[in-house]
Amino acid sequence: MLPELKRLIEQMGKDKGIDKTIIIKALESAMVTASKKKMGPRVDIEAHYNEEIGEIEVFQFKTVVEKVVDPDTQVSMEEARRDLDEETEPGDSLGIKVDTSTFGRIAVQTAKQIIIQKVKDAERDNIYEEYKDRKGELVNGFVQRFEGSSIIVNLGRTEGVIPASEQIFRETYKRGERIRAYVVDVVRESKGPQIILSRTHPGFLKSLFEVEVPEISEGLIDIVSVSREPGKRTKISVRTRDKDIDPVGACVGMRGSRVQSVVQELRGEKIDIVPYSDDQAMYVCNALAPAKVDRVFMDEDNRAMEVIVPDDQLSLAIGKRGQNVRLAVKLTGWKIDVKNESMATLQEKEGYKALMKIPGMTEGMAEQLFNGGLKSIAAIAAADAESLAFLPQVDEKMAQLWTEAASRIIEQESVGVKESG
Repeated sequence: MLPELKRLIEQMGKDKGIDKTIIIKALESAMVTASKKKMGPRVDIEAHYNEEIGEIEVFQFKTVVEKVVDPDTQVSMEEARRDLDEETEPGDSLGIKVDTSTFGRIAVQTAKQIIIQKVKDAERDNIYEEYKDRKGELVNGFVQRFEGSSIIVNLGRTEGVIPASEQIFRETYKRGERIRAYVVDVVRESKGPQIILSRTHPGFLKSLFEVEVPEISEGLIDIVSVSREPGKRTKISVRTRDKDIDPVGACVGMRGSRVQSVVQELRGEKIDIVPYSDDQAMYVCNALAPAKVDRVFMDEDNRAMEVIVPDDQLSLAIGKRGQNVRLAVKLTGWKIDVKNESMATLQEKEGYKALMKIPGMTEGMAEQLFNGGLKSIAAIAAADAESLAFLPQVDEKMAQLWTEAASRIIEQESVGVKESG
């Protein structure tokens, strides 16, 4: 049924990258199915590949009995001793070789379908095993086709899919066009492994820099964080493990060559490369680049910062539709409130005046509290005695009186707002 079987098994294993034992098991299984298709489902059939003769041998097993009741599963002792084994006894199981050349077209077709399916299953398993450990890698392929809003990518032995959610806004591709993407996930499904690709994932941009900047792949420079709005703008923060290497300069490259290669791959996405700093205030200031920062007020408990910039830098710090400050927040993990000098000065005057409403508060004390970050009545009301007792002339008792007075002022003001409403 299958001429030159040995050569075919070896060739199929080589072409499909499948262990030949898997192909042999598929052939044996197919022959068992074909045999039962021809001889009936109740027969006891085994199939074994004989490598010496390059043939799948099929045997029907029957039990030796004195009197045959079921010809499909039994053989008489007289017939067994005459044709098979002279020393056989009742109860023995004897294998009788089946002539597979008598199988009909339907049985042969069934066998072929089983072999094809088994080989496909083995191929899928191989692909899953190959790609399951490749999550987080860059892959290259060609646009094979489009299914709805998804892009199907030819990766060679298999296909990957870039769902609409993983595509960069406004990017368009044509069939046959080269495409590079990032392996986000590999999912085992009944129809085969699903390789999910992305061009929007922060890891995609990180991997592109690893390719373009040898110092990153060598471990001399770390990409600490990536904050990205795909197709528009990205900020990455970098630090060096070698004090003689400028991490930003290395990522930019000679005349911007390295960063431009990444920008071209991302079709013009703007990239800001920010030096990381253990000084979190400095890190936030770097993240707000290209805007210049005058001063920063840090609230570590709430992981928040108030950033004061010159009047002419406010729009630059905030960015178009808040993009710059939004990316800086994602990059650093700090809540950032950007104010210009005029706004800060006005608020300081208002806050300073508010502090003077507290009984026993002097201008000097108000100024010191204000400079210490306690800039409002609400801040005083929420403070504990220890927070206020940093002033030399303030003891715990006075601090307690201040917090109580501040709470009363807030309550009175809230009541006044309700009454006017």
